[in-house]
Amino acid sequence: MSQAPDKVGMMKRRTNLLPHAPSLSEVTWYHNGIAHRVRIASSADLVAFERQMDGHWESFSPDPMSECFVSAAMVLSDEVWSEFSRQLPAHVQDYLSLFKFERLEALAVVSQSPELLADLDQYPALTGFLAAHVTLRGTWGARWTEISAVYGRAGLFGVLEWLGLPASQQTLAVLGRIVDPELPRYLLSPIRAALWEPESLFLLQRSESLTEQDLATRCHPLAA
Repeated sequence: MSQAPDKVGMMKRRTNLLPHAPSLSEVTWYHNGIAHRVRIASSADLVAFERQMDGHWESFSPDPMSECFVSAAMVLSDEVWSEFSRQLPAHVQDYLSLFKFERLEALAVVSQSPELLADLDQYPALTGFLAAHVTLRGTWGARWTEISAVYGRAGLFGVLEWLGLPASQQTLAVLGRIVDPELPRYLLSPIRAALWEPESLFLLQRSESLTEQDLATRCHPLAA
């Protein structure tokens, strides 16, 4: 007498044969009625920022402080970000894990200036200044190619100077003491101003760690 097939065993074997759910390789959002996306790049680049024009996807140079990124934040849930970011190299994921609210902005910085990643790992608070370089320098549009050229020519101190920060070890020491690298945008200019003031710089250097509240108390009045 033949035995009934092992249904449990068959189900397990069939389950093992099911394909895994596809990984999320791009995130799409709309801004001003235009589709934008960031996708894992097939080239040596980490990701590509693109927008749809006349039915075709065209790359664009991202400005992380623009309203376009505000629109992106509306669809970039923790789940979506987790699925997307796991496609990136592990060392990039480690760096991005420092950011929660402006993680796409941080990705834009490191994808456009990958040569700076080692320095950003050491001084992650510098990310906000790079992300806001259009505003801080008063330029029209992002200048990632120029940042790369400055870094190649003069290293990290050259980038600090280009951003309007004092090109000194003292500046790096203060940046290294900032507890949360996700600096509020309203504090960037005041911090930059404080770093040029000898007395303020001395007080900032004396702190073993600098919280957002510390920075707001010691730097923000200088913006007036």
